[in-house]
Amino acid sequence: MATIALKDIKFYAHHGCFDEERLIGTYFIVDVEMSTPECPAALTDKLEDAVDYSHVYQIISKEMSIPSRLLEHVAGRIIRSLSRSFLLSDCRVTVSKLAPALGGEEVGRASVTLTMRDLQHE
Repeated sequence: MATIALKDIKFYAHHGCFDEERLIGTYFIVDVEMSTPECPAALTDKLEDAVDYSHVYQIISKEMSIPSRLLEHVAGRIIRSLSRSFLLSDCRVTVSKLAPALGGEEVGRASVTLTMRDLQHE
């Protein structure tokens, strides 16, 4: 088994409950941890036997470009897309909105974390 992680991937995207948020957009951070049942690349040293990080990034970028009202929805879409592209035993995705407008003191980020188990009811 191998765990592959991409951390602090920054995107400018258009997610939010309010029309203004989806129109103007803001910055988001995505963290992904994917576990694979086996890791042949540890023996072969071949990219085709590994999870290609650039492909993971492309999948996440595509999902982040689709506006959603909720961070939960974005995280769920990312997990489903990664699961369709790679053989995974688990996947954890955290989507964070930077400096969310919550009507009070400044908040650094609001985050949602989902795993494959959270989507098992589908």
